[in-house]
Amino acid sequence: MSLHAFVRPSAFVPLLMSCAALALACGHLLFFGSAREADEGTAAHLFQLLVAGQLPVIAFFAVRWLRKSPSSGLVVLGAQVFALAVAFAPVWYFHL
Repeated sequence: MSLHAFVRPSAFVPLLMSCAALALACGHLLFFGSAREADEGTAAHLFQLLVAGQLPVIAFFAVRWLRKSPSSGLVVLGAQVFALAVAFAPVWYFHL
């Protein structure tokens, strides 16, 4: 199985965005804790933008690469979905 699809921006940009969202959530937890806030702060809005912004890129990748190279495309899509789930894990666990 060739993983040449990982070098495409539509493959690695969502992974980077998920990593940034995870770092943002963990940084917020580290500096401010998990206490509930009355209003969503900047960190919450940036997290939402990072997550929502990667969905069209993932859809573009799926449309483009699943026809061209299904096995590599599914591996990359699996990695993107896993990275997105990992980014959501602290938000879900700490009820942020």
